[in-house]
Amino acid sequence: MNTEILKLTAQKMVTKGKGILAADESTPTCTKRFESIGLKSTNESRNKYRDMLFTTNELEKYISGIIMFDETIHQNTVNSNIPFPKYLNEKGILTGIKVDTGAKNLAGTKNEKITEGLDNLRGRIQEYKDLGASFAKWRAVISIDSENSIPSKSCIYANAHALARYASICQENNIVPIVEPEVIMDGKHDIKKCQEVTKMVLNIVFEQLSLMNVLIEGIVLKPNMIICGKDCEKSCSDDPKKVADLTLQSLLESVPKEVPGIAFLSGGQSSDLATKHLNLMNKIASKEGLNDYWNLTFSYGRALQQDSLSIWKDEDTKLAQEKLLYRAKMNSLASKGLIE
Repeated sequence: MNTEILKLTAQKMVTKGKGILAADESTPTCTKRFESIGLKSTNESRNKYRDMLFTTNELEKYISGIIMFDETIHQNTVNSNIPFPKYLNEKGILTGIKVDTGAKNLAGTKNEKITEGLDNLRGRIQEYKDLGASFAKWRAVISIDSENSIPSKSCIYANAHALARYASICQENNIVPIVEPEVIMDGKHDIKKCQEVTKMVLNIVFEQLSLMNVLIEGIVLKPNMIICGKDCEKSCSDDPKKVADLTLQSLLESVPKEVPGIAFLSGGQSSDLATKHLNLMNKIASKEGLNDYWNLTFSYGRALQQDSLSIWKDEDTKLAQEKLLYRAKMNSLASKGLIE
């Protein structure tokens, strides 16, 4: 493990004013998105779509890295036939790779999930590194259902331990791990319950990372924001400042100062709302003198891509790229708290 490489890569991933584009949708997920707008999902159409995203002019001004799915990291640019990782490296954008194999039912629990993919992970990480990957991603899924005492401690600890083992294997190979424990929005829980569970999850995750001797300065944390469940009777979506305040409070109480950056997931929020919350958090952090802590940025998928995809279906590549660049620029501004 080369600690300096890990630290420098993590710092580059969360450079102030830049964020990460999550383009790691699995083939079934990408197919659903294509079908929702009347597009046929094939290897070729997915390649063309990712090519549209990655070849956007000046994307490197706002995007530090792109997370890919296994299919994508093996694909090339459409016009010049250059492998995507090599093309992005020449633009100054790091290549990331999703290495978990999805969330499956966790035995002994009531419909809770455990993320799998540790089997043969070391070998897969080494292969991805040879293909040009600098960082990886592993997502744990934590649900809230108070009526059924969910999440259970067994679910949280199982997922936290898997995240820690994944992170350790990544760092062993000088790959920066994105640690993504997502408390999902599904459910009737209010914003306070989300905060309570998120803090508990983060504390256990960092406990497990420590036990596995993971270099905290060489990771990027990708958490959810503190938001009420989408079926909550009293939605908190009309109070962005509360979301920003509670999210910051939770991070201050749970995340070590040594973590170089926090790249939020959008978690089903609309593109505009995800940007608004990020902007408010950075305004508050600047006002309260938290600039010595982790950098707050974004690692969005749909919140960056959706406008582009809707336009690209009509084969207007130029306008689709303009939409992506606009979303990336707005989130870049939000990561500095500069949107009025």
